[in-house]
Amino acid sequence: MSLRRQVTPEESRHDAWLAAGMLVAGILSTALGSVSGIYGGDHPDLWWGFVYAAALTLPLAFRRRWPSIVLIAVATSYFVGVSLLIPEVYVGNVALFIAMYTVGAWVSDRRRAALVRVLVIIAMLVWLLVSMFQSAASDSSLSQEGPFSPFAAFAMLQFLINIAFFGGAYLFGERAYASAVEHAALEERTAELERERELTAAQAVALDRVRIARELHDVVAHHVSAMGVQAGAARTVLDRDPDAAKTALAGVEGSARGALTELRHLLETLRTPDAEAPGGSTLRLSALPDLVAHANANGLPTTLSVVGEPVSSSELVQVNLYRIAQEALTNARRHGGPGATADLRVRYDGDGIELEVSNTGRAPLSGRAGLGLVGMRERAAASGGTLEARARDRGGFLVRARVPVGAPQQGGDTGADAAVMAAAASVDGGGGGDA
Repeated sequence: MSLRRQVTPEESRHDAWLAAGMLVAGILSTALGSVSGIYGGDHPDLWWGFVYAAALTLPLAFRRRWPSIVLIAVATSYFVGVSLLIPEVYVGNVALFIAMYTVGAWVSDRRRAALVRVLVIIAMLVWLLVSMFQSAASDSSLSQEGPFSPFAAFAMLQFLINIAFFGGAYLFGERAYASAVEHAALEERTAELERERELTAAQAVALDRVRIARELHDVVAHHVSAMGVQAGAARTVLDRDPDAAKTALAGVEGSARGALTELRHLLETLRTPDAEAPGGSTLRLSALPDLVAHANANGLPTTLSVVGEPVSSSELVQVNLYRIAQEALTNARRHGGPGATADLRVRYDGDGIELEVSNTGRAPLSGRAGLGLVGMRERAAASGGTLEARARDRGGFLVRARVPVGAPQQGGDTGADAAVMAAAASVDGGGGGDA
């Protein structure tokens, strides 16, 4: 994974304060080293030490912006300062460590980061080796006699210290970079999960809207359709048969009351947070005879036939199949025209349940699928089944739904859908919606 992000203004300020603090420490260290005679008084003028302290520390203010350049500048300054015997031996080591660590922690090109650090380490070790040979060739206060002389011990100590120094700076930088990569990956994953959560929430809202719209259509629309038929009949016979008109208007009133009752049940269920799944509902396949009786009473002669031995199925499957039959019969009444008849058949074949509603008369005039047909398809899919809806060649329309016996109890719906289905199951009904 690629790093790095842009350096923030706050990080730049921190680096500037670091450089300023290191500069002050470098000036103090140089002055004290000069006074203490760290190199026996054999060193340049003090102001050269101040220049050296500035060259060594000020580049650290840009260490995260240009890590490689800063390391080269600090390493060069350190090499020159030590070669000229500038009386400062502590702040330079710290500055070099920080610069090398920063290259490992902040350079995205890992090959370049490794190359720059390795070259600096090699240069420093070569310089140390040359210095040791020069010291050995000159008069030294340390004895060189014996298989492991004090001079050899001092030389080995210098190599071990430098190996630990540069190795620590290298490894700490690598670990910091790896941690930053892990942190960036975690942030990216967190952002991705947040986007997925928002998308899931939006999809859940959209699904709930669809489900609520479907239930409103199925619960209320069939009453409105029956009211239209009854009101039309009342208008037709109002002048010549007032009693028949009164009967039809009474039917309109009853349908209106039924619609309000079912709508109230639906809204109460939706407002109940702990609404349970459908239970104790009259909307089962065993209630299909009442649905057929309702269709006959509202001007659509309908027959019911059951084929096979009834099998046990989930409450959700029975509610969905009932609503499909209800919707199909209402469409047949509205679109079949005068003289239309309907036939409702339920087949149990052991593997599944097939519900078929066919009617004579006209097919729907509009070729566009209405909300009722969309709702039927959704109900069949929620029960793990399929739906076929088409015009018949000899006239009329055919709706055939098939669901497996082993359909899931919740049909893949969420708890929110269970609440909506509970509303559908809490009401009794007949008739159907408008396709």
